[in-house]
Amino acid sequence: MAKTTIMLACAAGMSTSLLVTKMQAAADEKGLDTEIFAVPAPEVDDILSEKKVDVLLLGPQVRYLLDQFTEKLAQKNIPVGVIPMVDYGMMNGSKVLALAEELIGG
Repeated sequence: MAKTTIMLACAAGMSTSLLVTKMQAAADEKGLDTEIFAVPAPEVDDILSEKKVDVLLLGPQVRYLLDQFTEKLAQKNIPVGVIPMVDYGMMNGSKVLALAEELIGG
């Protein structure tokens, strides 16, 4: 199976780094070949211009950007979703990973 790349975007990229660690652990446990990373929302466009991403997940604090990114990424066939507040707050890596997989269609 090809490597799956999951990008998380939040206000500053810091609180989400713990969630990335938990998601990566959940992916490793499932034997998935994934690259998961977090960036501040203003850097998403720059990252997308140089890297192939399979799905973009927005932190609850930047959910207001959902329509903007959904429209922008539709032409690249990159699904966009918002991490549920409960899963974000609990740092539930396996649930957020499942959301990413669902959006990708896996």
